Amino acid sequence: MSIALRYAARSDLGLGSKARNEDSAYASPDLLILADGMGGHAAGDVASSTVVAHLLELDDDSHGADDVLRDLGDSVAGANARLTDYMTANADLDGMGTTLIALVRSGDMLALANIGDSRAYLLRDGTFTQITKDHSFVQSLLDEGRITADQAVHHPQRSLVTRVLTGRPDDEPDLSLREAKVGDRYLLCSDGLSDYVAGSTIEEIVRTADTVEEAADRLIEIALRASTRDNVTVVVADVVEGDDDSATQDPTVVGAAATRTVGDPSSPEPRTPAEKAAALRRSLSDPLPEQEATDELELAEQSRRPRWLRWSVVAAVVAAVLGLATYFGYAWTQQQYYVGSADGNVAIFQGVSQDIGPIRLHSVKERTDIALTDLPSAFRQQVNDTIYASSSEDAQQIVTNLRVQQAACQSNPLGCS
Repeated sequence: MSIALRYAARSDLGLGSKARNEDSAYASPDLLILADGMGGHAAGDVASSTVVAHLLELDDDSHGADDVLRDLGDSVAGANARLTDYMTANADLDGMGTTLIALVRSGDMLALANIGDSRAYLLRDGTFTQITKDHSFVQSLLDEGRITADQAVHHPQRSLVTRVLTGRPDDEPDLSLREAKVGDRYLLCSDGLSDYVAGSTIEEIVRTADTVEEAADRLIEIALRASTRDNVTVVVADVVEGDDDSATQDPTVVGAAATRTVGDPSSPEPRTPAEKAAALRRSLSDPLPEQEATDELELAEQSRRPRWLRWSVVAAVVAAVLGLATYFGYAWTQQQYYVGSADGNVAIFQGVSQDIGPIRLHSVKERTDIALTDLPSAFRQQVNDTIYASSSEDAQQIVTNLRVQQAACQSNPLGCS
């Protein structure tokens, strides 16, 4: 029996400070893609839409079960190389990257590629499971048994990713092949949903929604009600029988990829899902982006809860020092830690990263031998902006993770410009 996918994709800017949507998603009968971009300037939306556009070469039903995983891996590698081309042509895009989840149908099989902390879930026979593994700092703590699953939900560094597509040749996704069954329901989502909405709530919506459209709409709505400060994007897809008329749909494009245009700027903007998909396909032949002046945006990781939490803590410290001028306010700051830059190297700081007039609220606790120039540009930017740590031990673990990135760069310097 042949199968087909019935799908819905939705995306929203979220309630944070971002001026543009850096998520991109695409859905068709044979291909589902979701990418969450990150990087300075306007790079996040460029990264996610570029990768999605490149993977459209997979959108047909000609992939054999023996070849589909290889085809998917090759396409992701090509998309990653395209990011390098863009960054070489435009310095403003340096340091950009994107997560990726892609599902490609081959007969009754689905090939899955995953890199980053966007997630894919499956509801099958009443059981709801996460079928991707986050490539994140918090996931590494979970794997090592340093924290529990409950602690991971609220960990201040849960948005710190350890592996994404950044244009480096060693940015390799996890690849797997799974059988699709009629009645399955898949959810792909960016962390604008999973970081702000409880897993049990996500499951309840996916389980009880009558249609994929209802599920997608309700998931976006609940993320906004949870005050998500990040872009939020979801793709929901049901596996149905191949002769099900309701599965006949035009491809859907949402997020940054939906705004990607080509050709004469005076030509009409694509409006329908089919027009947007066609415009995205044509964008594969676009020239590389020229250098242009843009207002710098925060890294995707930095606009999420850890930065909000850090600034809230600093605001509390400032209020305490100015309002009460007591020793206890200062003593509290000295119980805080963060990882930042000191004389070109990674360092662990005690205190908070702001000063109040002549009052210095931080000091270097440990200066490491990790040079910022030895880190990938995305991680270098995070250190320059400071990385909040919940404790001294947490700061040490962040340094350990950065040391892994340093080793990767030293073994492949060309991939860490």
